[in-house]
Amino acid sequence: MKLVECVPNISEGRDKRKIKVIVSEIENIPGVKLLDIHTSKSANRTVLTFAGGLEEIKEAAFNCIRKALELIDMRFHKGVHPRIGAVDVCPFVPLGETTMDECIRIARELGKRVGEELKIPVYLYEYAANFLYRKNLENIRKGEYEGLEEKLKDPFWAPDFGPALFNPKSGAIIIGARNILIAYNINLNTKRKEIAHEIALSIRESGGYRRDEKGRILRNAKNEPIRIPGKLKYVKAIGWYIEEYDRAQVSVNLIDYRKTPLHVVFEEVKKEAEKFRIEVTGSEIIGLVPKEAIINAGKFYLSRNKKKINDEKLIIQTAIRHLGLNDTIPFDPEKKIIEYCLNLSKIK
Repeated sequence: MKLVECVPNISEGRDKRKIKVIVSEIENIPGVKLLDIHTSKSANRTVLTFAGGLEEIKEAAFNCIRKALELIDMRFHKGVHPRIGAVDVCPFVPLGETTMDECIRIARELGKRVGEELKIPVYLYEYAANFLYRKNLENIRKGEYEGLEEKLKDPFWAPDFGPALFNPKSGAIIIGARNILIAYNINLNTKRKEIAHEIALSIRESGGYRRDEKGRILRNAKNEPIRIPGKLKYVKAIGWYIEEYDRAQVSVNLIDYRKTPLHVVFEEVKKEAEKFRIEVTGSEIIGLVPKEAIINAGKFYLSRNKKKINDEKLIIQTAIRHLGLNDTIPFDPEKKIIEYCLNLSKIK
């Protein structure tokens, strides 16, 4: 059976009743298995991860989106995470023998249905994008929900599906097809989000802007902002303060964990934190993580300590310990590693 992973990000992280009702729309579809729910009160956001067959996953995603639009009112939404609508983003990820082209088809068919039946603006991103400038999620989300009404007046930002009209209650949705992404937050022993943000600017691929002593962005002769490249490729990052943890975090999206491994990001953040005389206390995985990424981290720390172990469980425990994955919430490999979840889920 071909499988697809779907990871909708819902703009609700505080009302447990609403989240439960939205989740039930996924669980009610035969051939689909809910794999993970990650909720953040400070972000006011829930990341859902589920997997299933090609047609089943599309139906579950539509029902999830429909119910979220019914229950969430963006006019009253506040949170630290950037967002553009009640369902901010809904990516499809190929698993096993499923191809990216099949996920692109699902994304476009879902986008068309959401636009026509639910009457909200739909943007396509990553591999499903119709335009190169819409491939990057951040480009579409720029201005967020608060800037969407003005954005929709610009023909350059006409939606791929649905009306080019501002829906105050629901906002817009971004749907796409992408490879596996690791959503990864690194914890700092400070409450100062500005420090977390400075660290994020230094490590992320896009970097930041050069500033003068008063914090003003410096420009070149063409009046273009002068950029400072970031240290790590395939890394997107921002800094924020998470109230429920009472600490700041560097929040990372790791686009290609094979080219920039998880442990490389963690160690680089530790180096940058030292410049501010603060420490990294640990980290957390949002959603699921590929086993390979955890195994590679475990092997790295074992080799650094000049140890060689072949036992998979011990390698994984080494990664958990050195990355501090139990720092804020428990990391259970059976529930957080994609391959283990799929083996246990017995999707039929």
